[in-house]
Amino acid sequence: MSEADPRRHAKALPIPESVALVLQGGGALGSFQAGIYEALAEAEVPIDWVAGISIGAINAALIAGNPPERRIERLAEFWETVTSGLPSFPLMWPGDRMREMLNEISAGYVMGMGVPGFFSPRPWPPTLAFPGTPEALSFYDTTPMIETLNKLVDWDLLNHGPTRLSVGAVEIESGNFAYFDTTETRIDHRHIMASGALPPGFAPVEIDGKHWWDGGLVSNTPLSHVLDHQETDMLVFQVDLFSAHAELPRTMTDVLAREKEIRFSSRTRAVSDQLLAVRKRREVVNRVLAKLPPALRDDPDVVELTAIAKEKAVALVQLIYRANAWEGGSRDYEFSERTKNDHWQAGRDAVAETIGHAGLIATDILAGKSAAFDLTPR
Repeated sequence: MSEADPRRHAKALPIPESVALVLQGGGALGSFQAGIYEALAEAEVPIDWVAGISIGAINAALIAGNPPERRIERLAEFWETVTSGLPSFPLMWPGDRMREMLNEISAGYVMGMGVPGFFSPRPWPPTLAFPGTPEALSFYDTTPMIETLNKLVDWDLLNHGPTRLSVGAVEIESGNFAYFDTTETRIDHRHIMASGALPPGFAPVEIDGKHWWDGGLVSNTPLSHVLDHQETDMLVFQVDLFSAHAELPRTMTDVLAREKEIRFSSRTRAVSDQLLAVRKRREVVNRVLAKLPPALRDDPDVVELTAIAKEKAVALVQLIYRANAWEGGSRDYEFSERTKNDHWQAGRDAVAETIGHAGLIATDILAGKSAAFDLTPR
């Protein structure tokens, strides 16, 4: 788009030709992503491409499958629905221990009763079901999610609208990871649910004869897909729901929480670091190529190397959820309204912190340099 196009100018920073929102998996922590989107929308940051895994795929579908003026409303409706089944236990006394205890009670309620509009427990254990059926392959029934998605997502807009959507899943028999992308595939509720079909809780989702599980089993971030298909200079907001940094565990609850953080955040950080390292090396190659005498520029090896090193710049802003002391290993399935509101506000705060460093980000955007920014307070 041209510089005169007002859509390319946010309140706080310049916007390159494309802006992507990359959403990680993390269950109940996904309301953090909703808060981030709300704050980005208020800052008038346009989203051209949204990519997600698991709960990130659901939030991504709610964004791409609604016009901009309805997206926050739809995100709020979804999160109000899935947190409506838990009683709001009062905080009898202040402190992390009390809040942690209430969270564990809430998570236990979810395990026994399910989540409205999302999943419900099966009446019989999988061992009593006929082999090969969904009932034999999962503890919960995700049928309620079909109605929820069809109610809140305009599939025609999602597939033919201005915002590109990509969601990742794993094909079970081959073990191969794949992306469903609106530039190649007509996406419906099956693709979104496949991206979030985490075993053994949820059954595989069949799409055209193939069966799919949660994409987070292989990679919990779709960043690589976005950058592999990048065609213009890009600003990427990568939303991580598990932090790579935390204090040493002191209790078994801390151990369960930390194990999950390391398992998911390490993959995300590894992907990010590797992609940025490759880009830095290509920048060096480009600088060397620029120093070659004109006589060498038509050499076949130089032409080939120039093509390999050619790429567009990316400014990668990492928005990372930093867990509270009262959040344990059940944080990704603790769907209480109180915690949802806390996560949502944390997302808004993360964007506010980023906007506060807009000058730093803008410097690299305007210079056309690739750089990564982790601006969330630790």
